[in-house]
Amino acid sequence: MTINNENLQLMANAVRILSVDMVAKANSGHPGLPLGFSDVATVLFSEVLKYDSKNPKWFDRDRFVLSAGHGSAMLYSLLYLTGYDDCTIEDLKNFRQLHSKTAGHPEYGFLKGIETTTGPLGQGITNSVGMAISEKMMEARYGKDLVNHKIYCMVGDGCLMEGASYESLSIAGHLQLNNLVVLWDNNSVTIDGSTDVARSENMKMRMESIGFEYFEADGHDYNSIREAFNKSKNSTKPTFIAFKTVIGFGCITKEGTNKCHGSPIKGDELVALKKQLNWDYEPFKIPEKILKEWNEAGVRGEKEYALWNSRLNKNSNKNEFIDFIEGKLPEGWQGTLNQFKNDVFAEKPNEATRKSSNKVLEVLTKAIPGLIGGSADLTGSVLTKTTSTSQAITKNDFSGRYINYGVRELGMAGIMNGIILHSGFIPYGGTFFCFADFEKPAIRLSALMKLPVIYVLTHDSIGLGEDGPTHQAIEQLAELRATPNVNVFRPCDAKETAECYELALINNKTPSAMVLSRQEVPFVSDNKIENKSKNGMYILSNCEGTPDLIIIGTGTEVSLAISTKAELEKKGLKVRVVSAPCLELFDKQLPEYKKSVLGNNNILKVAIEAGCSMGWHKYIGQDGLFFGIPDGSFGLSGPAGQVYDYFGLTPEKISDKILRKLGK
Repeated sequence: MTINNENLQLMANAVRILSVDMVAKANSGHPGLPLGFSDVATVLFSEVLKYDSKNPKWFDRDRFVLSAGHGSAMLYSLLYLTGYDDCTIEDLKNFRQLHSKTAGHPEYGFLKGIETTTGPLGQGITNSVGMAISEKMMEARYGKDLVNHKIYCMVGDGCLMEGASYESLSIAGHLQLNNLVVLWDNNSVTIDGSTDVARSENMKMRMESIGFEYFEADGHDYNSIREAFNKSKNSTKPTFIAFKTVIGFGCITKEGTNKCHGSPIKGDELVALKKQLNWDYEPFKIPEKILKEWNEAGVRGEKEYALWNSRLNKNSNKNEFIDFIEGKLPEGWQGTLNQFKNDVFAEKPNEATRKSSNKVLEVLTKAIPGLIGGSADLTGSVLTKTTSTSQAITKNDFSGRYINYGVRELGMAGIMNGIILHSGFIPYGGTFFCFADFEKPAIRLSALMKLPVIYVLTHDSIGLGEDGPTHQAIEQLAELRATPNVNVFRPCDAKETAECYELALINNKTPSAMVLSRQEVPFVSDNKIENKSKNGMYILSNCEGTPDLIIIGTGTEVSLAISTKAELEKKGLKVRVVSAPCLELFDKQLPEYKKSVLGNNNILKVAIEAGCSMGWHKYIGQDGLFFGIPDGSFGLSGPAGQVYDYFGLTPEKISDKILRKLGK
């Protein structure tokens, strides 16, 4: 479908004016991007993009990701104009208002045409790379009849300056993802002014050096825009198109400058802009002819959708395909895991929980074909690779189930978000726990979007020993626990590790952090199959009658709590030990259950965790005792046992302080 250039200009101006009207009414927003990029976006949505606004979740649609999320007004305008039924003119008028679907940056789940939440610059491009990888992996499984589409990602200079873009685009080039098309709004302007105040790289050389095909086009010339898109269609490499644009196009007083990036255009400036664009209509009023042209563009994929649907109905894998893209877990996976728990309980292995994790993943990847592993160049340490998923994907073969991300933690985390957004794969990726700091922006977006990504985080504390404070995770537990909608699991042994993975898969609207040890831990679980971790905390070792004190431990410190109990019992004290694999799940329990575990307020409560104390007084009270890493310390370099002893994390030293607290 090719539209004459005169009509394209009218359609593009409709996007521009709607966007500017939205920002003006809200008195908040970013008009510069919509004014500058609407010509490119109009060609994309009216002639290039494969989609059907009446079937917005058609799996084989092309994906459009607005990585420069501050330009959300442009995306909302496009969704309204192309006829998405959940984006109305009233929604546009409600731009940036409380509980509006048209938020300040695109938010996944608010509108059907939004593929991912973007805002932090660079995250959208990492998601797009993940979507492109997922598309290739799905095609390898189900064939081009069902899976054959592209990922278009619009980026600005900010996205390309962020480190996330370097990490993810490098992976895209390495894997030769020719289904990825990056659209650069090359306007040479950022908030601080001209881009040359902070950047002097040659973008063509940068992109070609990492394996992209690079094209340039005039972003305000429809023939030039079309030509660039046509060139990208048959590329054997990922494509990067530099569209030269003018930010704030049409705003005489501000165009081409940083002044129109985030400043509403109102009053006389708005009148002048509309005059410049030959637009003589009331705010939010789109002439019937232009709206009809846009609506027709929105359903031009209707026939292609019908053909695809026909192919799906004839495909022998139809039911499997539908279940897969809907994220349904296969029947029997929990039974398989329960058998593993039985075996583990019989064996009672003393091993690092990272090793237990590897065994659990071996079981789960056999039972769940959609589990996709990976590591940020630490596979041999984080143990995320199993024999079931030993084959890594390559540029020539996407049938594998493992991704070598290289030393790119931020890229890995964002790519995993993109993978799960695109299809029914459930990605897990490993690194050291202290490097969760690199992953945090993407973890936060996993939580915002309710994506059940699994973050495998090993070497979880001072227990890693000689690598010292640079690698010893001290504050990371508190950081992740402070993030809404993240389940932070710190299992104490092999059985709890299996339980935590089970919970990560069941809680399919929440990302999970699997915080695992480098050092061996004794097996302490006291039951075969029951998943006691589901309550977040549970009584692991009780006493007769009312306890004199309750010791709460997590991960490697649960066995320390049990040893401390033994010391205190020699002094005649009654001690209850509580294992706390997931504080977030405990917080959701009923008050009656919480009281059954933690008892009355007058019972001394003690927490042991080889990290900082932040957050623990919620459970132990202000008079409780916390044994961990003192405030102001980042750990020490030395053998694990010596470091634990230095910080007072031994049964004898803990017992001594408890006895003094109790006046014994």
